[in-house]
Amino acid sequence: MMQIQFHNQFRFLLPVLIVLTGWLAGCSQYSEGRVSKGYHNLTAHFNAYVIARDEMNVVEQALFKNRDDNYNQPIPVLLPADSVKAQPVMAYLNDIIKMGSIVAERHQNSKWIDDSYLLLGKARLYKQDFVNAIEVFKYVNTKGTDENAKHAALVQLMRVYAEQNDFPNGLNVAEYLRVQPLNEDNTRDFYLTKAYLHQRKDEPLIAAAILDAVFPLLKKGEATARLHLIAGQQYDLANQPAKAAEHYGKVLQNRPSYDQSFYASLFLIQSADPKIVAKSGVSFERMLNDRKNNDLKDKIYFTMGRLEARRGRIDPALALYRESITATTKNTEQVPYTYLEMAKLYFEKKQNYEAAKAYYDSALALLPQKSADFTAISTRKKTLDEFVQHLTTIHTEDSLQRLAKLSPDDLDKVLDKELVRREKEDAKQAEIARQVIEKATGTPTTAGLTMPGATNSDLNPAERWILYNVVQLTQSKQEFQQRWGNRPLEDDWRRSTKEAALPQGSAITVAPNLATPSPGALPGVGTVGGNAPAGGTLVSPKAPTKQDQKAAIVAKLPTKPEALLVSNQRLEEAYYRLGKLYKFQLNQPKDAVETFETLLTRFPNTVQKPEVYYLLHVTNEQLGRSSGYKDKLLTEFPNTSYARLANRAAAAGNETSAGRESLALKAYTDLYTLYQSGNYTEALARAETTLGTYTGTQIEDKLALMRVMLVGRVQGGAAYRQALTEFVRDYPASPLLGYVKELQTAAEQPTAKSK
Repeated sequence: MMQIQFHNQFRFLLPVLIVLTGWLAGCSQYSEGRVSKGYHNLTAHFNAYVIARDEMNVVEQALFKNRDDNYNQPIPVLLPADSVKAQPVMAYLNDIIKMGSIVAERHQNSKWIDDSYLLLGKARLYKQDFVNAIEVFKYVNTKGTDENAKHAALVQLMRVYAEQNDFPNGLNVAEYLRVQPLNEDNTRDFYLTKAYLHQRKDEPLIAAAILDAVFPLLKKGEATARLHLIAGQQYDLANQPAKAAEHYGKVLQNRPSYDQSFYASLFLIQSADPKIVAKSGVSFERMLNDRKNNDLKDKIYFTMGRLEARRGRIDPALALYRESITATTKNTEQVPYTYLEMAKLYFEKKQNYEAAKAYYDSALALLPQKSADFTAISTRKKTLDEFVQHLTTIHTEDSLQRLAKLSPDDLDKVLDKELVRREKEDAKQAEIARQVIEKATGTPTTAGLTMPGATNSDLNPAERWILYNVVQLTQSKQEFQQRWGNRPLEDDWRRSTKEAALPQGSAITVAPNLATPSPGALPGVGTVGGNAPAGGTLVSPKAPTKQDQKAAIVAKLPTKPEALLVSNQRLEEAYYRLGKLYKFQLNQPKDAVETFETLLTRFPNTVQKPEVYYLLHVTNEQLGRSSGYKDKLLTEFPNTSYARLANRAAAAGNETSAGRESLALKAYTDLYTLYQSGNYTEALARAETTLGTYTGTQIEDKLALMRVMLVGRVQGGAAYRQALTEFVRDYPASPLLGYVKELQTAAEQPTAKSK
């Protein structure tokens, strides 16, 4: 009876199961039926898209909250894609990619597929997977059905191009979007992305103008306050302080964070008219007296220094920058930018390259490598390193030569006096270093870090730079932390496990080295340092005596003819290199002339004389001066490449006649005939004269190449390689340059084999 009842119930359920099976069979993701599309819309929306959308909101909120805006640099309009900074949300990004892929793989007929692809592409963008992000955004634009989604994909594509500094493609996309009917969200994102692109393209005025167009679309809040601050910075860079001040004022009206209001106030003071600043109630004095700014005084003094520098008051600016360094507390992020501004003033305004080099060194040691200025500063630092090296050589060799001429008694007195003076100077500088380190690191240090007898370096003031101590300490701390991590102050800190202890009663403990190295030492004298045991008392090796220091200096004196010859060779090379640095890298023609003339006065037989004559000729012309160096060059060295360069410059202003070109061609034919006949010596003599005579003609480079080939035949490999180098330097636009470089490569091969 029960079996009959069960079968009867199943008989009624069977049609329902058949209908349900048919309905599910009709729900293919490729079907255009209403039932199928409804099913896939519902499933794609709630099972994938909504999850991915909410996770993307979490990602973007986290990235914005954890951003690291560096107010010493222009703040980026959009947060740059950085896979390292995205690590905390990497799980969310991977899940977004997974959810977006589910929609693409299982719900092709869903209306959420374009939006899911957009989220997938943005996740790849945040992971810095630019290649796949571009592919996704292009796919949405070409295959998508939702016009708003297609526009959004193009906006994101433009952002990827901006991240890659691919400005031509980014601008092409922007130009297309400019004429499209964008909805409000896409319009907002378009303006922000285009402003970001122009900001990265180093076009601050355009970026600021585009930001002006987006503000009506934004609500009040921290994000809008940040954009007003950015717009102010961009107008500042475009030298429009009035518009910059307007935006700095609006930062305070948009519920900013404390940092945003603090920096907006600082920037407002330095950008606005004093009357506007007075009405705003913002002033440096009030900010310094505000207890909430106790840890920010270094930034206030820094801004005060920049304002003085803008007004052309260099010495007060430098004093305020030093005050900023002194006011530094535990947060040292401001320090490298203060060093950098001081370096720029010493370099550009005071032409004190030794001090500039020291401050650039300090800035680079502490500046993040991702900083926008890092590469440019590194390049300038290399120039200054070389400059100071040559200047140090001149100072040192001159000092040693002067000391070598003194009698033993006079030398002893001079050294005694100098060592006493430097000991006092070292003690004073060490105390300053201790105070700076203590403020900059928050680490208590022991006074008197430099032991008695510790001295500064050599006779060169550039090496006795007190701020190097801070740099060395910071570098050492960073290296320690990279290798060992943040280790507590305890025994056996190197061990990965602490199970094994020292023998009972052991007095050995390990503590950080609190001693700062001495800024340098006299020639032959090592630096003095020490370790701080647990009690904090410095233990130092025995310092060298004054007699040891004097003996080390005396050992370096060029008292013998051979040593004096070597010293003079160093001086000659240093003056030559220093003059070229003044001329080409530092753009100081007056100093270049003075240095080259000193070289000729002290070393009249220098092997660099032809080039020095030429450089003195062109540099004096640059200064609008008349000089006889061209005549000296043509008289004393008529067959050098520098004489030809001087003649070429003179001939450049004259119109070359057809007759002169014909004569030049005939001269070249005669030289080639001599070359083919093997009469190389006579051909080379004629080539030297011919090249000087027909400087400025259309076949000058051919004549020069003929001379190079003859030099190789007559004078050998070394002269041949030198002639090839001169051709490359003198004829950079010649169509023969590629052939000559091939000859250079071939000429170097035997040398490489011989090594």
